Amino acid sequence: MELMPDAPTPDLQGKIALVAGATRGAGRAIAVQLGAAGATVYVTGRTTRQQRSEYDRSETIEETAELVSGAGGTGIAVPTDHLVPEQVRALAERVDAEQGRLDVLVNDVWGGERLFEFDKKVWEHDLDNGLRLMRLGVETHAISSHFLLPLLVRRPGGLVVEMTDGTSAYNSSRYRNSYFYDLVKNSVLRMGFVLAHELSSYGGTAVTLTPGWMRSEMMLEAFGVREETWRDALAAVPHFCISESPSYVGRAVAALAGDAEVARCNGRSVSSGQLAREYGFTDLDGSRPDCWRYLVEVEEAGRTADASGYR
Repeated sequence: MELMPDAPTPDLQGKIALVAGATRGAGRAIAVQLGAAGATVYVTGRTTRQQRSEYDRSETIEETAELVSGAGGTGIAVPTDHLVPEQVRALAERVDAEQGRLDVLVNDVWGGERLFEFDKKVWEHDLDNGLRLMRLGVETHAISSHFLLPLLVRRPGGLVVEMTDGTSAYNSSRYRNSYFYDLVKNSVLRMGFVLAHELSSYGGTAVTLTPGWMRSEMMLEAFGVREETWRDALAAVPHFCISESPSYVGRAVAALAGDAEVARCNGRSVSSGQLAREYGFTDLDGSRPDCWRYLVEVEEAGRTADASGYR
């Protein structure tokens, strides 16, 4: 693996960001990397130190806020269920009262890992789980945009990042796991496209972003490893060699937020690996994983797992 020099950390001092769905995974890492660049970051989610969501996991939004502050920013935890319009309205009112604006909105609400069923036809998939998946993965993003974008368009330069799985180029010709999963992830791609049109006259930018094979807390647990020992999973899952830490996509968002010319990205569908090449940042280990190119050229081509030249 060839290690590469990292780009300087973007300067986001004075920027106000909100990461919807920041309890764990990509959302938490995005919030922390925005904080590391100096931003004030509102972090939302349903799991707090007082109450857990149906995930029943230990990560909380308070912990995320503390990690943001520890990284150099200002983390503010606001318990929010983004399926409840009145809670999101109250969130927007609080940001307005405390900051008077919003510079960066990251729509990362998901919550579907335990709901979708791989390779199940629509008539085989549990219907309640499928419909719940669509509510969590699509409706939440629409509600958040409805209430929070009025703050973002108050002055030019606002950035919206819609988080999904797969670029538009990759997903357009591939079946993504199941009927409901495919619909959700491709709906978010279309959201980014639409928002790019609706924000452009206000000087705003919308980008749809996907991580690669991300080593989230749940992924590491599924493979029985930790971030420090993730390579131990390669014997059972060789193509995991192309995986990336959540911080990689976090750095991608920070790079976008710190780009004074980000408007040139309006409407794009991009991956963490693509943006790493463009902005020069690396993953925590100094590499630049390019998962989506690897999946096409190595895994789908039936080649032996080998990340050489892809990270």
